[in-house]
Amino acid sequence: MNQPKRPLRLTDRKRAAILRAAVAEFRELGFAGTSMDRVAAAAGVSKRTVYNHFASKDELFTAILWQLWEASQSLDALAYDPARPMREQLLAFVAQKLRLLSDASFIDLSRVAMAELVHAPERARVMMGKLAEKEEGLATWIRAAQADGRLRDDIAPADATHQLQGMVKAFAFWPQIAMGAAPLDASAQQRVMHDCVDMFLAVRALTP
Repeated sequence: MNQPKRPLRLTDRKRAAILRAAVAEFRELGFAGTSMDRVAAAAGVSKRTVYNHFASKDELFTAILWQLWEASQSLDALAYDPARPMREQLLAFVAQKLRLLSDASFIDLSRVAMAELVHAPERARVMMGKLAEKEEGLATWIRAAQADGRLRDDIAPADATHQLQGMVKAFAFWPQIAMGAAPLDASAQQRVMHDCVDMFLAVRALTP
């Protein structure tokens, strides 16, 4: 029997309110234009409370990046199954990816992160390293499929991962981040999912 969730403590609720307010402030004003005073006012807490949770604006922004990272971690691991068709396995993975990319909170956090990372290469290196670690699950799947003789092994698994991920993000991430496009609806997600997987397998597959 499932245990009921415990209500969040007041301090946890305040921290969540601060993070929500900070996302909105960073998105509207950028890193330079956002102040801890504005975040406190938007969150409905005192400035001292903000500093009790985050020692600096930089630390607050880092917490937002970590929240983005945690959201990407919600994707289930992709385990290679030699008994299942590769197309079926990849479709399941891309379907998960598209659900994440269509989440409004994820898109908001991504916009905040990308806007600042353009101006802070040192943060960009850290963040890109984390994202690369996250996508290792697909690279591991590709490596196993190559070892099983079902995918071509003429490029590294990481490069093959970028091929598939890049196709998906070209439709379901970058237009939303860079041009404010609406998240893909269910029909568009299905089309993108099948097209990207089929194009990837048309180039990389040796056997079904």
